[in-house]
Amino acid sequence: MSFTLPDRIDTRPIAVLGAGTLGRRIALMMATRGAEVRLYARSAATRDAGVAWAREQLPAMLAKLPGSTAGRIVAVDNLADALKGAWLVFESVPEQLALKREIFAQVDALAEPDAILASNSSSYASSEFSDSVRNPARLLNTHFLQPPEMPPVELMSCGQTDPAIIPLLAELLPRYGLTPYVVRRESTGFIFNRIWAAIKRETLAVVAEGVATPAEVDAIYTQATGMAAGPCRLMDLVGLDVVLDIEENYAQKRAGLPEGPRVLLRQLLADGRLGRKNGRGLYDDYPKA
Repeated sequence: MSFTLPDRIDTRPIAVLGAGTLGRRIALMMATRGAEVRLYARSAATRDAGVAWAREQLPAMLAKLPGSTAGRIVAVDNLADALKGAWLVFESVPEQLALKREIFAQVDALAEPDAILASNSSSYASSEFSDSVRNPARLLNTHFLQPPEMPPVELMSCGQTDPAIIPLLAELLPRYGLTPYVVRRESTGFIFNRIWAAIKRETLAVVAEGVATPAEVDAIYTQATGMAAGPCRLMDLVGLDVVLDIEENYAQKRAGLPEGPRVLLRQLLADGRLGRKNGRGLYDDYPKA
């Protein structure tokens, strides 16, 4: 099917579906050009917390971006209201393929015909749920990185994405303080996450085999690389449940990946260790949420 690029994008709203760590950060960055940004989540507590965080962070972000203008960040509890008039829709829901299929089927039915539909999935290519939308020419991946302070955004076609969409977003995203990277062919894990997945996997293997503790792994990693945080801290920040979802998806796509890292993650989750968000993960020294 043909697709017509959206017009009046400077004044039309942007919708962000999901108000977790990355959803609220996407809303923050999209609110730096003066337009309304609607943050939708099924949970009122998550939605309100996401809006409050984004509004609090906005003045500091504007100060870093020359020529930026404060937009209006609003909480929306109805999907149809969130999508009405929006030219760009970001999905940032949990890393579950069935949920993404459900969300995109609903979005496709309710969004404006010229709205660009973007998934922030960490490991699922948008081609895996392109059959959920009637016109996949408007669908693509826009993958924001963790931790959310990082500016790169990876852009990847669903295989049927209109050829004008990715160049349009590559031109526009730097105005929002973001750096676009085009993934030149479909890749599970895009560019950065494929590299990061190898680091995570070996880190978990080292811990699972008793070679070193999480603190020791992070200490040698940060000293050797100059990074501010090690892989164990970063996995706790992302959430070990999310890390496991991603690893399970990789294992389905790539034969021969070691089982040990996923076994350790399953054990940690069974012990109630989700990471920083509930105070216990690979580390135990987080304040209780």
